[in-house]
Amino acid sequence: MAKPAIMVVDDDAEVLRALERDLRREYGSRFRVLRADSGAAALEALKQLEQRNEPLALILSDQRMPQMSGVEFLAQARELFPGTRSALLTAYADSEAAVQAINQAHTNYYLLKPWDPPEEKLYPAINDLLDDWLAGYRPPYEGIQVIGQRWSPAAHEVKDFLARNQIPYRALDIESDQQAARLLATLGLDKPQLPVVVFADGSHLEQPELSKLAEKVGLQTQASLPFYDFVIVGAGPAGLAAAVYGASEGLHTVLIEREAPGGQAGTSSLIENYLGFPSGVSGADLARRSLTQARKFGVEVLAPQEVKAIKIKDQYRVLTFADGGEISCHAMLIASGVAWRKLDVPGIERLTGAGVYYGAATTEAISCQDNDVFIVGGANSAGQAAIFFANYARSVTLIVRGDSLEKGMSQYLVDHIGKTEKIHVRLNSNVVEVQGEDYLNCIILEGEGGKREKLTATALFIFIGAEPRTEWLRDSIALDDKGFILSGSDLAVQGSRPLDWKLDRDPFLLETCIPGVFVAGDVRHGSIKRVASAVGEGSIAVQFIHQYLSKL
Repeated sequence: MAKPAIMVVDDDAEVLRALERDLRREYGSRFRVLRADSGAAALEALKQLEQRNEPLALILSDQRMPQMSGVEFLAQARELFPGTRSALLTAYADSEAAVQAINQAHTNYYLLKPWDPPEEKLYPAINDLLDDWLAGYRPPYEGIQVIGQRWSPAAHEVKDFLARNQIPYRALDIESDQQAARLLATLGLDKPQLPVVVFADGSHLEQPELSKLAEKVGLQTQASLPFYDFVIVGAGPAGLAAAVYGASEGLHTVLIEREAPGGQAGTSSLIENYLGFPSGVSGADLARRSLTQARKFGVEVLAPQEVKAIKIKDQYRVLTFADGGEISCHAMLIASGVAWRKLDVPGIERLTGAGVYYGAATTEAISCQDNDVFIVGGANSAGQAAIFFANYARSVTLIVRGDSLEKGMSQYLVDHIGKTEKIHVRLNSNVVEVQGEDYLNCIILEGEGGKREKLTATALFIFIGAEPRTEWLRDSIALDDKGFILSGSDLAVQGSRPLDWKLDRDPFLLETCIPGVFVAGDVRHGSIKRVASAVGEGSIAVQFIHQYLSKL
C-alpha cells in the first residue's frame, strides 16, 4: 500500500524546492511528499490520487498564486479530500487571507513565511496536523470488525465503547453486508451470538462483555501498584487536566474512568469556543490530545474501571473497585462528571440503542444518511449535535422545551443553526412517546396548547440535562439535594466548619468534607457546565492538593 501523501503547492520554484526538501527530511520515511507549481496542477494530481484510492494526509498551499489563490484551491481540494488536513502559507501581511481560509475553505492552520528554522516554525505545526489526520485515518482494513444488526442495542454498545476509547474498528451489518456473512463462515460460526467482534489475529468474541473486550484490545483495567500519591476518579476534562498537572509536578498519579476518557465532553462532535482551536475541536480529539499528554508525564490510566466506595484509614484514602480490588492514596480528586438524564416516556426503554440514543452517539452518523433525525434539548450539546448530524441526515429537527434557543445555548451555535437550512427548530415542544417494534419508527410530539403530532423518525438523540454520578458517595461525602458534591465554603454550617471536620483550618477551595479528597468539574455543586471551566478546576485542584500533602 502506498504511503499517505503530503502535497505542497507554490508557484515560486525556489520556495517549493525548499519546502519539499524540509518535509522530505522530516517526514519522508512515513509519507510521500508531492509538489505542484499551481492550483490547477495540484487539482489534477489530487484527482489522480482519488481515482487510485490513495490517502492524502496534508496539503500546504501558498496564498499568492496566479489564476487561483491558495484559499480558492484549498476550497476545491476539500471537496475531493474532505478529511485531509490543510494549511495556508502566507506572508505576514496576509493575515486577512488566513482568516478567510479558516472561515471559507475550512483550513486547519496557517503558516508564515519564512519558516526558518523549521524545527521551531514548521515541524511542530505539521506534527499536530498529521497527528490529527492519523487519529481518524482508516487504511485498507486490517483491524477489528464488529458484525451485528443495525438496530441492535448490544451492537451499538460495543461500537460506542470502541469509538469512545479511540479504538479503530469497522462495522458490518449482518443483514446488508455480504462480507459479514463470508467472515462468519470463515470463522465457522453458523449460528453466532451477535454482535461478533473479530480481531486482526483471527480470534473473535461473541456478545462480549465490555470488560472482556477491554482486556482483548489492550486497555488497562487493573492498577499496577497498591499505592499512589494522587488518585483521580473520572477522565473527563477536569480529571485529565488534574492528571496532567499533578503528574507533571511530580505526583505519582493514576486516573480511573468507568467508561472512556473524555467523559461527556468526549462525545461532543465539535467544540468551537474552546481557547486555542479557531477551527473548533471535537470532544474525541480533545480527549485524545489530553490523554496523550497525561501519559507523557507517566499517568497510569485504568479504563474501563469503576470505583464503588471510599474509606479513610489514618492518612490514607482507600478506594474499592467494582471487581473487589483496592488501591490507596494520600490525595484524591473526584471528577466523575454527570450522566445524561433519562427521558421518561412510553416506549423509550425498549428502543434505547435501537434508534433512541443518549448523547451524540456519533457512531450512528453514517446510518442516519438521508434520514430525518430528531434531537431533544436546548443547550450547547444539543446544538453541536444538530450541526454535526446535518452533515449526514436529510433533515434535523431540534425539539426544545423552552420558547427560545438563546436561553440555554451559546450565541455562536444559535447563529450557526439559523444559517443551516437542514436544521429546523420546534420550540415549546416535548416528545411524549416513541413507537416501533424492533427499532424506532415514529415519535409523538406535543406542542403548544397540548396539540399532539405523530412524526416518522428512525433516530432520536436526547440531551435533556444531566445528573451527577455520585451514588457510590452517598454514605461518605456531603452532597446537595440533587446529588452534586459540596466543597470549600459550601460545606459551612451556619458559618462554621463541617461538624466532622477535624483539622485546624477551613476546607480548601474544591476540598470535600473529607480532608484530602477534592472535587472538580460538572459533579461539583455550583460548577459552570463548560469544558474550559472543568479544565480550570482540575488544574486549580492540584495546587490545593500540594498544600494538603505538604502538611502530612
